[in-house]
Amino acid sequence: MNGYTGSKDDLLKRLGRAEGQVRGIARMVEDDQYCIDILTQVSAATKALETVALSLLADHLSHCVAEASAEGGPVAEQKIREANEAIARLVRS
Repeated sequence: MNGYTGSKDDLLKRLGRAEGQVRGIARMVEDDQYCIDILTQVSAATKALETVALSLLADHLSHCVAEASAEGGPVAEQKIREANEAIARLVRS
């Protein structure tokens, strides 16, 4: 069972909204809309995806990492390393 199972519906709803935002951005480009308006929408879509990412990360830490840490050993080390790498990717993006 994944840590995000309890919030799956919310995540899918947020992803659907982000998908709609991206489609809207594509239409804006097709319609030769003003650059700043497009950039504003790109920023909004980016924030929507960041919200999903942070939610998934929080679920991963509170579920997968917490369970692995309770067990200890190499599995715990792996889960902590995965979480650190995921955080690094989010910070760099």
